[in-house]
Amino acid sequence: MGKIISLKYDFSFKYLFRNEEVRRHFLSDVLEIPLEEIRSVRLADTYLWKRYRKQKQGILDVVMELNDDSKVNIELQIEMMSYWDRRSLFYWSKMFTEELLAGQKYWKLKRCICISILGFNLDGRPEYHKVYRLRDRDGQEFSDRMEIHVIELNKKLNGSSRVDNWIRLLNACTEEELDMLETETKNPGILEAIKEVRVMSLRKTLRMIYEAKMKEIRDRDAREDYVWNEGRAQGLVEGEDRLRQLHEKLIEDRRLEDLERSVKDSKYRERLYKEYGIK
Repeated sequence: MGKIISLKYDFSFKYLFRNEEVRRHFLSDVLEIPLEEIRSVRLADTYLWKRYRKQKQGILDVVMELNDDSKVNIELQIEMMSYWDRRSLFYWSKMFTEELLAGQKYWKLKRCICISILGFNLDGRPEYHKVYRLRDRDGQEFSDRMEIHVIELNKKLNGSSRVDNWIRLLNACTEEELDMLETETKNPGILEAIKEVRVMSLRKTLRMIYEAKMKEIRDRDAREDYVWNEGRAQGLVEGEDRLRQLHEKLIEDRRLEDLERSVKDSKYRERLYKEYGIK
């Protein structure tokens, strides 16, 4: 069976969650919220403010807002990252405080939920969907303003969780796996997501982006030793970050023709950097 575009890449992951039905059912299953309580889930700006010039800019994968003004960030992190737990708390804290203007009351602080989908194991426990809240030693909740979900893709599924089929979808690599999942589930959100993956896999432009991303990863691995030996690692990181930001912006604006051209034309890519103010 043919290969499909993997959802483990930022552009395909974000593209999938542009579909509101997918968003609603995913949140319903992960957060265990009845669908009736989710009338709509709108996408919010994924760039967090920075108060001072030298402060680290926060960039979140997919940020949504629920009807009760709760904010939800869905993050995909495939590669192992040092101090991932601290990084997660850093982004959560910025998301929690970013909209409270000077002089406003603390009661205006919105409930913030982080859903982190990991391509590595956070610990050796068998549970693959963990939920963290602020509680005391006896289990009494301190506040419902903070909630962190961790979904680990590499652990063995036991078949009893509402997120199991979402994990299977995110791990799918072939049409055969999609067909099997399609016959096993009645979840309308997952069925809609399967349609989106098939459309992405058929579209020439997105296939080109996918192949370019794979080539970028292979090329990066091949030149990594040389870059480090020459002491130019920082420049490489900055260059990859610029390219990632550009791809994200073009996909969000649905400028797929510009994205396709930027993959092949470096001069045109520089024009787009200037247009979006990406330095």
